[in-house]
Amino acid sequence: MFQFTDDCLIGVSQIDDEHRHLFELINKGAELAKNGYADRYEEVKKIIEELDDYAEHHFSHEEAYMEQIRDPELILQRSQHMVFRDKIREWSFADIDGFEQQQKLLSDLMAYLARWLYHHILSSDVMIGKLPKLEEWMVKENPCEFLDEYRTGIDFVDEEHKELFRITDKAYRMLHEDFSFDGYDEIMDVLTELKDYTVGHFKDEEDYMERIRYEGLAAQRRAHESFVQRIEDIDLDAVDGDPKVYLNSLIEFLLGWLINHILYTDKKIPLEV
Repeated sequence: MFQFTDDCLIGVSQIDDEHRHLFELINKGAELAKNGYADRYEEVKKIIEELDDYAEHHFSHEEAYMEQIRDPELILQRSQHMVFRDKIREWSFADIDGFEQQQKLLSDLMAYLARWLYHHILSSDVMIGKLPKLEEWMVKENPCEFLDEYRTGIDFVDEEHKELFRITDKAYRMLHEDFSFDGYDEIMDVLTELKDYTVGHFKDEEDYMERIRYEGLAAQRRAHESFVQRIEDIDLDAVDGDPKVYLNSLIEFLLGWLINHILYTDKKIPLEV
């Protein structure tokens, strides 16, 4: 069963309630998939219809809220929502007359929805309302500076966080100060460095949390996996199409995710005694 835990909360009541409902729908589908060799045609169709209806209303509410607060990730969210809608509607036309077809659809559907839950909610939705608007980042003398307020008190974690800010700062300076910046190759170098270092940092952090038996380890792992997956899912055609625009949006995402994750998640990790 999938549980709606505190790490899935974004702090907007309507959106959080709608996310809870999505968990309920997924658990309903999971129960159907375990229900033996019985015809579940009507139940499967009903779940697909409920998911389609959910997507239409929830995404409209979420996008309207993001537009109202001028959230910088609105365009990215709209594209992700469109992919979800298209996938659900594709399944709505699937042949599920037989038991095997029903089981296959339920299996594929549950796998997709589980990925969506922890990838989209934990790497995208949790950022809603937490990312300063782009112009607010840029009025800072150095938006990539590692500030004292980001310190967790765990020395190696703070040092590794500083390095992540350094990599992001390198991308920022590349965009704003390096007039020889050509684009694609430089961005790919930064992405490779970022991914390699982040994977190592997340492992170090998770090893520490496992050693001190931190109860928030599972939620941290999901958030870490979602971040790495987002880096891996980068559209290389978009990078090649307009590298400067892409790099600007990448910096915005990196800063927003890092600051949000440190302030609201990592700072809860206790010191080892």
